[in-house]
Amino acid sequence: MRGEVDPQSSMFHYFSVESRIPADHPLRPVKKLADSALSAISAELDGLYAKVGRPSIPPERLLKAQLLIAFYSVRSDRQFCEQLDYNLLFSWFLDLDLESGGLDQSNFSRLRERLVETDTGVGAIRRV
Repeated sequence: MRGEVDPQSSMFHYFSVESRIPADHPLRPVKKLADSALSAISAELDGLYAKVGRPSIPPERLLKAQLLIAFYSVRSDRQFCEQLDYNLLFSWFLDLDLESGGLDQSNFSRLRERLVETDTGVGAIRRV
């Protein structure tokens, strides 16, 4: 019997992004390592931001995004931000839920400027 395409999609979907990433995916150990390394420099990253004002995008998320850009040879921050809207693997790696908005390419530029202006150990991360 031939199947048919149902044009009426479900209104709600209940699943975890975590469940969609295979247990043996190569990014799983990388994510653990990146989370561990970034938590070790969390205090240093805190020093880059004011104590009051509007909350920023967590710098850890932007640094992890830089890893994805390098691993998947994404040509630009702008292209990465576009792909983030529909790539579950990228959302999972960055600990984004499906309802949260993506990133803006200007966030990457601002973080790079902060890292270069200060003598932060992660200041070597610069786009060429």
